[in-house]
Amino acid sequence: MSFKLVIEPHRESWKGDFEQEAVRIKSALGSALVALHHIGSTAIPGLHAKPIIDLMAEAVSLEALDAHCREMERLGYEAMGEFGIPGRRYFRKDSGAGVRTHQVHAFAAGSPHLARHLAFRDYLRQHPGTAREYGALKLRLAESCRGDVENYIEGKDVFVKDVERRALEWSAHRP
Repeated sequence: MSFKLVIEPHRESWKGDFEQEAVRIKSALGSALVALHHIGSTAIPGLHAKPIIDLMAEAVSLEALDAHCREMERLGYEAMGEFGIPGRRYFRKDSGAGVRTHQVHAFAAGSPHLARHLAFRDYLRQHPGTAREYGALKLRLAESCRGDVENYIEGKDVFVKDVERRALEWSAHRP
């Protein structure tokens, strides 16, 4: 399993890729699943992104989700546990060639992480200027970091946290 930092122009096919995988995940998680969302840069029209589909599962509980790990593994996902974020379950899927294709970030219903991710996504969808800024930053970082994923993530951190703060404020005042 490897992860190569590649940033590509937005592809319309990412929406269909999400929808296709969502059917499989909904079947695997069954009654443990409350909702499944397309998040991350592939969910923002026009935004450059790593060609990895990010899905966010809202589960009845983490225990119910944990009971379905084998089903996720049958779909080709590797269960990684919290993987650095308390209250999360993280699953990753690579192609047969070892290239990352999908990631599932799962939280129990009511987790503030759900609201945070959805607010960020929706804010960028409604604020194309900010999305363009983010895309330009990602392209600059991908070039300057020369494939170093940790430096790339660190380079985005201040921008992402600022947009996340604005997105949560914006989301709180939406009708």
